[in-house]
Parts: sequence; structure tokens; C-alpha cells
Amino acid sequence: MRRRLMKFLHTMGATGLMGAMAALVVMLGVAPPPSALGGYAAARGAMGAVATWIVLPSLALTLVSGLLAMTLNRGLLQAGWAWLKLATGVLMFEGVLVYVQGPMRQEAEQSALALAGRVDPATLAETLGAERNTLWVLLAVATANVVLGIWRPRLLRLPR
Repeated sequence: MRRRLMKFLHTMGATGLMGAMAALVVMLGVAPPPSALGGYAAARGAMGAVATWIVLPSLALTLVSGLLAMTLNRGLLQAGWAWLKLATGVLMFEGVLVYVQGPMRQEAEQSALALAGRVDPATLAETLGAERNTLWVLLAVATANVVLGIWRPRLLRLPR
């Protein structure tokens, strides 16, 4: 029962994480430029909310449930694919915090301040390409994690 619950939570977290990152890619693609300040601030506010309320909790759920699954299922401790998945999960955590969540929240705050006239709009991000590229890389890593979890390749067997 506990193993199935951990698998369910892990799958739900991964689904939310990948869906939210895909939504952010789309939002970045249709966001108006900073020169259209009202629309830009609204779009960045929405992106900041998605990053804060969906991406981060989904990532946390995925990592915690994966770690708990490893502790509940001793067979996973000897599976090389599970350790590779853990390593890429830690990379995902760092990538999301440093390159997605933080910058999106900061840009949402800055654009709201610019809209209120408290910050110079020239300080806003000029290009959204770097954020989009980062999300594509993180989506590729998340997809690789799903592949590892489904096919469970025999990368190496660790000694007991």
C-alpha cells in the first residue's frame, strides 16, 4: 500500500511539474514585450504564480515521494537507474530554484513595480529566450526521468 501511494504521489508530482513547465514555455512564447508594460506585467505575474504555486510544490512532491519510495523499497537502493534518477532529480531541483522559480518571481515583482511607476521599465528582461531554453532543458531531463522510471534499464547493480 505504501509503495503504491509513493508511486502515485511521485507520478502526480511529475505530471504537475512537466505540465507547469510546458505551460510556462507557452506563456513565454506568447508574452508581450516589456514595451507593452500592462500585458507584460500581467503575463509575468501569471508566470510567477505558476512557478510558485505549481512548479515548486510539484517538484517537492516528486523529490520527497521518490526518496520515500527508495526507503520503502529496498530493491531500489541497489538499482542503478534509481540512483541516476535521484541525481537528475537533484539537478532538476537546483535548476528549477535557480533558473526558473527565482527569476520568474523576481521578474513578476519587477514588472509590477514598473507598472506602478516605481521601477524603470528599461530594467525589465529584454529577451525571454534564455528562460524558454532553460525550461526546454529541464523538460528534457524530466522526460529522461520518466523514461528511467518506466523502462528501468539495468545500468548497473550495486552490491548489497
